[in-house]
Amino acid sequence: MLDLKVVKKITSKTVIVFVIIIILSLTILIKSKEHIFAWANNYVENQRKNSPFPVGVNIASKVIIDNPEVNIFYSETLSGSPTSKDRWWNKTAAVLSNKTWYQNLASPVSRIVVIWPGERKEEIAKNIGDILRWNREDRNAFLELVDSTEPIITDGKYFPGQYVTRLDATPDEVKQLISERFQAEILNRYTAKVSDQVPLTDALIIASLLEREAGDFYNMREVSGVIWNRLFINMPLQLDATLQYVKGSDLNEPKWWPAIRPADKFLKSPFNTYQNKNLPPSPIANSSAEAILAALNPIITDCLYYFHSIKGEYSCSATYEEHVAKLKIVYGQGS
Repeated sequence: MLDLKVVKKITSKTVIVFVIIIILSLTILIKSKEHIFAWANNYVENQRKNSPFPVGVNIASKVIIDNPEVNIFYSETLSGSPTSKDRWWNKTAAVLSNKTWYQNLASPVSRIVVIWPGERKEEIAKNIGDILRWNREDRNAFLELVDSTEPIITDGKYFPGQYVTRLDATPDEVKQLISERFQAEILNRYTAKVSDQVPLTDALIIASLLEREAGDFYNMREVSGVIWNRLFINMPLQLDATLQYVKGSDLNEPKWWPAIRPADKFLKSPFNTYQNKNLPPSPIANSSAEAILAALNPIITDCLYYFHSIKGEYSCSATYEEHVAKLKIVYGQGS
């Protein structure tokens, strides 16, 4: 016979856990909606201002310049983004957006689709398709629609953000939402003067690398400094994220961003930055405006090597010997 005290205790705990889950879900939902409305207001304001991106790198002279406008531009224009990595509920909302119960809680007639910074286009098409219940033809049509817009590149134009759309939205309707946001947040700010300093495609490629290789905005600028330093001396970028992209492009690979092994450095692909110098042919992922800002405004550094510890702590070095020495301290072995 069951002990009634035990049953009551278990039931009580279950109720408490359930209540906590509901409270957290509602909190995240409210935060999500707040950010969507705030972003919409910022979108209108940014449409009016169209502030061009500041640039802190001179390709012609191969130098990094400390541009004092960067932090001001970031704090006044980009820090409130609903996909900012500095806010835990943004990522949580992105994860919950794939849950039907969360979507129904938000609205029975609309859906929230989230493109998270650093996702590749195939990943985005699957996530949106799952939420809107698109079939394979719908998903392929969506990819073709976005890819056919200017600029013509194979990825990098699926602008990260939270989008509210109809429950039965078509691929063309969702494409329109994303393209309009990309136009407002990136293309309108990428003036001819900015493009003369750093071509748009180069910025999108570097920003995509930063989304996969770095953490917050400041760390993006740190890694950006290392990338530009390597480009200036014609050194291979040697970034694991590009190997992940190559492996993730294999239809038989179950993960979008699989783990890397030493043998992967010899994969045959134009995206393999261990085997090829300069930038990859196109972006490997889709970037936030803050990643593009970081690509255009690297931090001045003499570092050519870097790594992140398991805890996410960043360390960089000017020489390979120093880099290996630091790795040994952190991991007990070289790279």
